Amino acid sequence: MAEYVLDKYDRPMKDLRISVIDQCNFRCTYCMPKEIFGDDYSFMPESELLSFDEIVRLVEIFARFGTEKVRLTGGEPLMRKNIDELIYRIKQINGIKDVAITTNAVFLVRQAEKLKQAGLDRVNISLDAIEDDVFKETNGRGIKTKPVLRGIEAARDAGLPIKINMVVKKGMNESQILPMARYFKETGDTLRFIEFMDVGNHNGWNLDAVVSKKDIVQQINEEMPVEPVDPNYFGEVADRYRYKDGAGEIGIISSVTEAFCSSCTRVRLSADGKLFTCLFASEGYDIREMLRTDCSNEQIISYLIKIWTKRDDQYSIDRAKGKPVDKKIEMSYIGG
Repeated sequence: MAEYVLDKYDRPMKDLRISVIDQCNFRCTYCMPKEIFGDDYSFMPESELLSFDEIVRLVEIFARFGTEKVRLTGGEPLMRKNIDELIYRIKQINGIKDVAITTNAVFLVRQAEKLKQAGLDRVNISLDAIEDDVFKETNGRGIKTKPVLRGIEAARDAGLPIKINMVVKKGMNESQILPMARYFKETGDTLRFIEFMDVGNHNGWNLDAVVSKKDIVQQINEEMPVEPVDPNYFGEVADRYRYKDGAGEIGIISSVTEAFCSSCTRVRLSADGKLFTCLFASEGYDIREMLRTDCSNEQIISYLIKIWTKRDDQYSIDRAKGKPVDKKIEMSYIGG
């Protein structure tokens, strides 16, 4: 399918992540801190969001570069009206092999079945604790785990593969590493631990709050022995470990202690059409303007080639070297 091969640095553009809405139905400490996203926060008007037609056009263009995976993010993507229609349209695009959603799962009770029918391949669900008292602290709104767990169950009943994402922050939820591992080992869902990262500028990040991949693996291995597994594909960000008793696996994303910038194959699109080549970028490239000023597909393709082939972002590596850091885009804006 691919007409253009963007292989500079041996990094094809395989994975497109699209934020379809900036709104969320509950706040999380990691990407939507309460001091910024209070109850009176003003989100984007609908006219600023990329339309489904615009998103589909861009995915068709990206597929010409060899993009195979599309993940819909937010905010909370399930708050975007008729999101199942967008999923169906993306799944019809030649070359797209995998369509996923990152969600906090609350709306999956009502939507899981129709999302599956539309062609959704899998769901990534954010859950930073299994015990209510800790989870209420992490989401900042006193919400218990039950709505999320019901959504996970609905996704499972619909036949959707599930990955659970837990951001681990020292002093907040590191006590949940083993309870989360025990719980999802029993359910058979893949649990991925994510080192607390300095995304955005308001999440109170400091290196002392990071629980490292090494520490996470050690904790789990002492109770539930694990062993490393080879990556599924080039650019896979999670280091995978399987339980030695055969009861599934876990993954760990370690962009703080073990940066993987050189193998990144991801590109991100904000809800209002800005393109970012790094989760830690300071500025994006305005693609929406090109869509709404009658630029041809070939003009957009030429622009994308320039963006990708000149990319030299390696924020996590630069951070480790102690290089100065510019102000970064917020996670709530760029998506996951």
